[in-house]
Amino acid sequence: MIYLDSAASSLTPEQVVGKMLEFYREYRANVERGVHRLSERATEELLSARDEVRRFINAGDCGEVIFTKNTTEGINMVAAGLRWKKGDKIVTTIAEHHSNLIPWQRVSKRFGIKVEVVRPHSDGEFSAADFERAIDEKTKLVAVSHVSNVLACRLPVEEIAEIAGEIGAKVLVDGAQSVPRMPVDVRKMGCDFLTFSGHKMLGPTGIGVLYVRRENFRELEPLVMGGGSVERVSSGGYKLAPPPHAYEGGTPPIAEAIGLGEAVRYLRRCGMASVLSHERKLVERMYRALSEIKGVEIYGPGDPRRRFGMVSFNVAGADPNEVAVELDRMAMIAVRSGHHCAMPLHVEFLGRPEGSVRASVYIYNTRDEIDKLAECVERIARRSRTGRHGRPPGCRSFIRPARG
Repeated sequence: MIYLDSAASSLTPEQVVGKMLEFYREYRANVERGVHRLSERATEELLSARDEVRRFINAGDCGEVIFTKNTTEGINMVAAGLRWKKGDKIVTTIAEHHSNLIPWQRVSKRFGIKVEVVRPHSDGEFSAADFERAIDEKTKLVAVSHVSNVLACRLPVEEIAEIAGEIGAKVLVDGAQSVPRMPVDVRKMGCDFLTFSGHKMLGPTGIGVLYVRRENFRELEPLVMGGGSVERVSSGGYKLAPPPHAYEGGTPPIAEAIGLGEAVRYLRRCGMASVLSHERKLVERMYRALSEIKGVEIYGPGDPRRRFGMVSFNVAGADPNEVAVELDRMAMIAVRSGHHCAMPLHVEFLGRPEGSVRASVYIYNTRDEIDKLAECVERIARRSRTGRHGRPPGCRSFIRPARG
């Protein structure tokens, strides 16, 4: 099989699976709640995983690294935890994943807050000047993706953080597509919050990270409270534990966090600069091959060197879900189709209410796989041009809209 859907979820190395099985087989116990040897070992492994993540993004200390379920939960923790007041303003973009748009829309309805949506230029890229015009003294938060999961462009988050910092606004960066594929340094970036998911970076599902810069904890209320999140409780009140524990109420996803720690070790051994270099070569090859096919429309930057990890496209006359099923049927090529949880971008900016096809690469993909994708897309485009793009026998439901 040719797996080109890593922007949705990556494959998992044996080392990660083995590390999680080690937990279940050798020291299956709860963490920080017991003094017996199994609990002590599990706690040590969890702390080690947290420290791996801290070093991976260059956080100041382990207290700034909160384990979550995924990127979505991290964003919602910030949306629910900040103290909003009427008249506040949030700046975001039309290119955001639904998870970095819907929470702000809900905050807007609840507190009477304005949400200003920045649109990209015609080439699908954003400039710092776009945000300089949108950010004003009423802005409380700027929430943007580091890399668009459709356009594949990188947003100028460092410049955005500098502009926001001048008026005291906070910056949240959705790193779901950037942390897995490039070196990320939260201190150089200057962001207040960074969220990302383990399942897009060789790790298991059900684990993510919310980085919170230390000074922002005083402004962020925990979303979930309970066991493990308190230092002292009486019948009349409680005192929260210090971060990150105050924000991790209940038993954490221990095996998943340990698995994420091992995934980070794996990526660090690869070297994130090497991961980025490998992806760029494949993406450039993919972009150039697909752009030469008549009837293929590609979205995002026209310079393939400014793309990160993926190419989103459509074939004229063919529904994107049809194309995805055809690729699977023809050569067992797995791609994503639909709106990629970015419906406003597809409908209101790209003018493609049906969505698009997205082929995304990662460390395990090869040039031969990219060439095979291009060959199959060429065949689909040729059949579509000649009116012979039909459904395979027995596949009455294969253009069922993809979820999201």
